[in-house]
Amino acid sequence: MLIAFVTPIWKIKLDAPQYPEGLGMQIRINSITGEGENDLQNINGLNHYIGMKRIEPDSIRELKLMPWILGILAAAALLCAATGNRRLLYLWTAAFLIVAVIGLVDFYLWEFDYGHNLDLEHASIKIPGMSYQPPLLGSKKLLNFTAYSWPGIGGLAVFASLVIAVVTSFLEFRTSRKTTLA
Repeated sequence: MLIAFVTPIWKIKLDAPQYPEGLGMQIRINSITGEGENDLQNINGLNHYIGMKRIEPDSIRELKLMPWILGILAAAALLCAATGNRRLLYLWTAAFLIVAVIGLVDFYLWEFDYGHNLDLEHASIKIPGMSYQPPLLGSKKLLNFTAYSWPGIGGLAVFASLVIAVVTSFLEFRTSRKTTLA
């Protein structure tokens, strides 16, 4: 899980004819940056034309909370490993699952807000009924752009940690049931 502290947890890329190299955003545990030097600035400029809010990393509260949440989960994982306590493992795995689901729902809602709550009064480009929410996972056509959204290495590491936690909890539960029944 600690890999998420030093690598992107999510990546969003935009491809369009006028941007042959594409534009990209890297979402890290505590920041959002452009993949290229001016990518975030260019994305914010494009967003302005369609009435989207600027992506201002300092105003996104989740970027302040995520390091703490993931740090507590990582410390709790070490505590589970050090003590070998099954109940603590089950509790930690349940908490990890809940945090993961809440995190994905929150990210979806963040994307929804940015893509649907448009300032059409000040937008240069107005297409009735059009929303600009990038996909949570996968690709989606948005006018002449194709938006791609995928976990980064940090996100994949957290997901792998979650899978390992669930499998370990299941195997420990199964082992404890066999021991109790024997």
